[in-house]
Parts: sequence; structure tokens; C-alpha cells
Amino acid sequence: MRGLRFPGVAAVVLGLAGCGQVEDAWMLGSSSAAANDQIMLVRKDPPSFGFQRLALQTRVYPDLAVFTSRHGLPDFLAETGNQERRYFILYYLKARRAYACRTHSGNRQAIEFAGPYPITPREFRLLDGFRRDPSHQPPKL
Repeated sequence: MRGLRFPGVAAVVLGLAGCGQVEDAWMLGSSSAAANDQIMLVRKDPPSFGFQRLALQTRVYPDLAVFTSRHGLPDFLAETGNQERRYFILYYLKARRAYACRTHSGNRQAIEFAGPYPITPREFRLLDGFRRDPSHQPPKL
């Protein structure tokens, strides 16, 4: 009887270990539709949708994780894409700079970065207003 318990326990443990990857894939897919063509506030506490998207994307794209660990969390994340690539814009309001990112077509986990680009006064007013009052969402891209 003892020999039968171990395979059963092992099967449960392996099944639970696989759930994290399935959950991440489900979250990435389901939130991808909601995030597409959106500018999202990135706030850690309480976690905003933009923060959750950025956390998921840094798991998918290690280069993005390295970038945000060096530059800090952006104030806003814009996301869009097509079947071949994902595109991101990271907005840092205090520095009034933005960085453009796109996934590399040959390596789906690599990202190419460009910038920094200056944030225009109009972009700054729009995003800063939304940061101060999140009930007024910025427009779609």
C-alpha cells in the first residue's frame, strides 16, 4: 500500500507545479486583449492593471525585466501588437522620457529598445492628469 501513495502524491505535486505555467499563460492571453492598444497606469500599491501587465510581460521577456530593474517602474505602459510582434512604450513622467520597445521577430523573448524620447508637454499633461485622477482614463492608442 505504501508504494501506491508515492506515485499519487508525485502526480498531485507535478500537477500543481504545472498550474503556475498554465495560469500565467491564461492570464497573459486574457489580459492581452484588454491591454491591446491601451495606455495603462503602472502603480504597485494597490496594484494597477498596468502593473500586473508589466509583471507578466517581464516574465515573458527577460530583457524587459532587466530594463525595468535598471530604470525603475515606469509611470505608464502602452501596449499594442500584431501577430508577429508586441510593442510597448514605457513612460517615465518625472524624467519626462519615454522608451519604445518591440519584440524581436527572430527571437520571441528578445526585445529591442529605443530612446529615450522626450515626452511632449501635451502627453505629460494628459498622463499626469490621469495619474492624479485615474477615473479619467487616457485615450486608446
